[in-house]
Amino acid sequence: MHHSFAEISTEDLKRHAAEHAVREIRPGMVVGLGEGTTARLAVRRLAELLQRGEMYDIVAVASSRRLERWARALGISTTTLQEHPVVDLTIDGADEVSPALNLIKGRGGALLREKIVAQASRREVIIVDETKLSPALGTRCPVPVEILPFGWRSQAAYLESLGARINVRRNGRGDNRITDQGNMIIDCDFGVVDKPRTLASNLDARAGIVAHGLFIDFVSEIVVGTHDGLRILAVPQPPKASTQLNPNTSIKA
Repeated sequence: MHHSFAEISTEDLKRHAAEHAVREIRPGMVVGLGEGTTARLAVRRLAELLQRGEMYDIVAVASSRRLERWARALGISTTTLQEHPVVDLTIDGADEVSPALNLIKGRGGALLREKIVAQASRREVIIVDETKLSPALGTRCPVPVEILPFGWRSQAAYLESLGARINVRRNGRGDNRITDQGNMIIDCDFGVVDKPRTLASNLDARAGIVAHGLFIDFVSEIVVGTHDGLRILAVPQPPKASTQLNPNTSIKA
C-alpha cells in the first residue's frame, strides 16, 4: 500500500533522507561515516547496496571505533585518514540545524572525530528529520564540549564564565563518559546562541578544550525528511580548503 509522507513515522522520514544521501555515493569514493541514529541508517543502506552488488569499490572512514566495528560487521571496507587523508563525501547527522545551515553535533559523543572527518571531506551531506530544524542554535539542545580530564574543573569554570549551564556527561553506570580519545564531555546550555562564530572562537581559544559541537560552515548539503517530502537545503559556497597530504609525507617541526 502506498503511504503519503504525512502518514509515515519520524523513523521513516530519517530513512528516506538517508537513502537519498546514499545515492550521492559513487564507486571509487572514500566515504566518511558519521555517528548517530540517522547517520547509521545511511550506513545500513550502503551495506545493503554493497551486498546486492549495486555499489562497489568503496572504502569508509568511520568517526568512532564503535561505528568502525559495526561497519565492518556489515561488510563495509574501512580505512583511515592516514591512508586516505582526503574524503570524497561524508554522510552524517546533526542534533540541531540553524537557518544558516550551521549545526550542533555531538550527542553521540564522537564530535572530535566527526569534525576531523568533516574538515577532511570535499563534501559534507547532513541528514536529519524536520524536528532538528530550529530558528537558532541552542534552541533545542546544548552544545557538547570535549575537554581533557587534566584540569577539567578549570575548563568547567571557563564554560560557566561564557554563560553556560553545564552538565558533565555520564555513562549508564554514572561514571564520566569517556570518548575514544580518553576525554570528557561537558554539555553546555548557553541558551539561544546568537553569535555562534564568536562562541566557537572563544571555545577554540581555550587550552584544555579539545573540541566543541558547533559546526560552522562545514555543510555542503542538508537532506531533511519532512511530512511534505524531502527538502534539500544548500548554500552556495566555495569548497572547504582541506590539507591534502601524500600519506608518506613527513612533517618536521
